[in-house]
Amino acid sequence: MRIRVVLDALAAIVLAVGAGGNLAAGAWSLPPWLPAWLGWTIMLASVFPLLLRRRWPFPSYVASLVLTAAAVPIGGPVLGIAVVAAGCALYAYVVARGTRITRTAFATGLIGLAVLAFVLPNPSTATTVNFGSSALIVGFALGVAVHGRRQYAAAERENHARQAVSAERLRIAREMHDVVAHSMSLIAVKAAVGNHVALEQPDQARDALRVIEDTSRETLAELRRMLGVLRDGTGVPALAPAPTLEDLRALAERAQQAGALDVVLVVDGLTELPGGVGQSVYRIVQEALTNVVKHAGASTCRIHVTGGDGEVRIEVLDDGRGGKAEPGHGLIGMRERVAVYDGEFSAAPGETGFRVFARLPYEAPVVAR
Repeated sequence: MRIRVVLDALAAIVLAVGAGGNLAAGAWSLPPWLPAWLGWTIMLASVFPLLLRRRWPFPSYVASLVLTAAAVPIGGPVLGIAVVAAGCALYAYVVARGTRITRTAFATGLIGLAVLAFVLPNPSTATTVNFGSSALIVGFALGVAVHGRRQYAAAERENHARQAVSAERLRIAREMHDVVAHSMSLIAVKAAVGNHVALEQPDQARDALRVIEDTSRETLAELRRMLGVLRDGTGVPALAPAPTLEDLRALAERAQQAGALDVVLVVDGLTELPGGVGQSVYRIVQEALTNVVKHAGASTCRIHVTGGDGEVRIEVLDDGRGGKAEPGHGLIGMRERVAVYDGEFSAAPGETGFRVFARLPYEAPVVAR
């Protein structure tokens, strides 16, 4: 904005110095009947609408029309400056308010210019009408084009904002489902174990309660993080970092503690992943483990996460009962997370038990040298 104001000031100075220098050099002269001080005053005042048009477009346009009326009898560069200032002020007014409100002002300017040119004495009436009308028409047309473009850009920004909000709500819904489904599954399994052994094996019951306590606390922390995002609207987790690849081992340990399940986690060829990819890997493994704990009846679950060549591959294989996968929010969420990266996903019975496979390509971060 400051640069535009500086450019307006430079244009006003150039016009004023050019007209004043030619007047002082005798290249043109004021009418004999006009006092010199008044002619100089009108000429210098004609550039002020250029300086004020961005902040006060309509008053600047009115002032420029008044100064144009005063400059018509003078003609020469003074009239040229006043007319150019009127066109620039009209442009700023149309850009700020649109065509519906400014059409009357535009028509009034054209009619007033024609009336002034014929009523007031002027040696070049035709030139006044042609030049003045052209300046106003160009200013109005440019203002309409720029105002329309800005309205379109604003509508596009609003549309993108709505799409971003919808995408964020979908993401948070997936996060909530993953967190709640996984944690509640672990809690339910451990509660059943604790209830079963409470009298005969109190130590195992206490272990089950400890798992329930830890899982509940972690779940509450994640839910607070996501609800905090919803409240502040920034999309930036404020209470805790989002889960990433580094949290997979703790996830596997919790799943193993939830029941009689041996969880083997192998991570190959991965040192760092982009934040979104790492979080998606975590959530896919989390949901797959939840399904194993809830539905598979397995004794062993192998998780293999492999990276390299700009992609990460996830395989979760159990030795449970297998069977056809029932469509639900978990599988849909995993499939959507993979689709975001234009990857590959499958969930189907394997040679033993059930197999979940996902491949997420990604662009490796550029390391500055």
